Amino acid sequence: MTDEVVLQIKPIAGERAQPARPVPPEVFFICSAIFHYLGPAFAVLLFAEVDVLGVAWLRIASAAVVFAFWKRPWRLFAELRAGEKRIVVALGFVLAIMNVCFYVAIDRLPLATVGTIEFLGPIALAALGVRTIRNLAALLLACSGVFLLTSVRISGEPIGYIFAFANCALFVLYILLGHRIAATGGRGGVERLAMAMVIASIVVTPIGLRSAAGALLDPKLLLAGIGVGICSSVIPYICDQFAMARLSKATFALMLSLLPATACLVGIIVLRQVPSISELTGVGAVIAGVALKRNAND
Repeated sequence: MTDEVVLQIKPIAGERAQPARPVPPEVFFICSAIFHYLGPAFAVLLFAEVDVLGVAWLRIASAAVVFAFWKRPWRLFAELRAGEKRIVVALGFVLAIMNVCFYVAIDRLPLATVGTIEFLGPIALAALGVRTIRNLAALLLACSGVFLLTSVRISGEPIGYIFAFANCALFVLYILLGHRIAATGGRGGVERLAMAMVIASIVVTPIGLRSAAGALLDPKLLLAGIGVGICSSVIPYICDQFAMARLSKATFALMLSLLPATACLVGIIVLRQVPSISELTGVGAVIAGVALKRNAND
C-alpha cells in the first residue's frame, strides 16, 4: 500500500469534520517545476567561476549531504534485499551520469534545445501507454504545446548533442527506476532516493571534485552550489517520488509536459514577462492534454 500526503481540513465550530483528502499529483508537479527553475538562478553564479563538472558535483554532493543528515539512508539500505539494493545503486549511477551529461550539454547547446531533446524520452514512454483515442489526443495536445513553448535552434557543438541525447536516455531510466522505488510508497521511495543520491555523490566525486575545489573555499559560490542542490535535486526529486507513487509511468511522462508550461507561468508571475500568443496557446494545449489524460483515467 502506497503512502499518500493528505491535507487535514479542520472543521469550523458547529460543522462536521471533513475527511482528509490526498494532495493531487499535479500539486507535486507544480512544486517540482517551480524549484526546478529556481536552480538555474543559483547556477548562474557558478558557471562563470566553476567548471561545468564542478557545478555538477556541487549540485549532487550538496543534495547528498542534505539527504544524509535528514534520512540517514544507510540504515534502511542495510535492511534491503539484494534486488532492492541493486535498484537503488542503479538509480544512484543514473542520477550521477544524467546530471553530468545535462550540464555538459547545456554548456555547449542552448538550454531550450537540451530541454526539448530531454523531453523526447518521456514522449516515448507516454506513447507506449496510449491505449485509447482519447489518450492519443491527450499526448498530441501536450506535445504540440511543448513545441509552441520551446524555441529550438540547431546550433552549438556537435558533441553537445551526444551528451543531450545521453541525458535523454538516462532521464527515461530515472523515470523507470524512480517508479520502482516509489512502489514502496512515497515516504519509502524518498528514503531509497536519499541513498541513491549518496551513491551518486560517490560516483561523481572522481570527475567533479577537483573542478569544484575553488568553490569550496568561497562562501558565496558554496552557498550557490547548495542552492542548486536543494532546488534542483532535493525538492524536485522528493516531489517526483510522491507523484510516481500514485501515477503510472505513461501518465507521469505525459505530465512532464507541465514543466515548460510552468516555466512560462513563472515568467509571467515572477518576472512580469509578457507571453506571446503562441506561448499562451502552448500553455493551454499542455494543460488541456494533461487534463484530458487525467479525466480519461478517472
